[in-house]
Amino acid sequence: MTVSFFSNFEKDFSMNSIASIRKDYRLRSLSEKDIASDPFVQFTKWWNEAQQAQIEELNAMTLATASADGIPSARIVLLKGFDKNGFVFFTNYNSFKGQQLFENPRACLVFFWKEVERQIRITGIAERTSEKESDEYFNSRPAGSRIGAIASPQSEIIKDRNWLEEKEKKLAAELNEKEIKRPVHWGGYRVKPVTIEFWQGRSNRLHDRIQYTLQEDAKWNIDRLAP
Repeated sequence: MTVSFFSNFEKDFSMNSIASIRKDYRLRSLSEKDIASDPFVQFTKWWNEAQQAQIEELNAMTLATASADGIPSARIVLLKGFDKNGFVFFTNYNSFKGQQLFENPRACLVFFWKEVERQIRITGIAERTSEKESDEYFNSRPAGSRIGAIASPQSEIIKDRNWLEEKEKKLAAELNEKEIKRPVHWGGYRVKPVTIEFWQGRSNRLHDRIQYTLQEDAKWNIDRLAP
């Protein structure tokens, strides 16, 4: 039975079967003559087009961080705002990602919108948002989400699911909606970009890649990268 199971497993998940998965991208192109001189303007343009394409959870992005000794980690978080100062998300500062950002504030964000065959990669420095900004967002969340943020010791080992649910239930019974205040260990980060790359899928893997790089004079240099 064991031999048969692993035999089927190897057959189903062999490198050949996985390697044969491919898609040829043909929807759009990205040319230097069509892009904005400012990457935030270009991001806004693509964001609006992604909204029009009705992409589900288009604000979902991969956040990559690394510890002081260079050990990487990545996970999906949600973009909660952006402007010329950077890209904002919120989390528990005591979480694993928060610990890594404390040790090493360099971070990378990646959006992949398969419906429009586009990817955006943002590399920069993460800084905590102001307490006012963190308060405003925290207070805009549903009461259940606020209680959950207080109840969960994010990234810590816990006994079991019941322990967490009991803690949440106890807090919900103790607090009314007006008393659910943001804990000091929870708040926002703003990733201030140093480079932003816009990737448009093209046929035969000859993708379009346009990269903006921040210069010392605060202007952006624009380059085409080989796919």
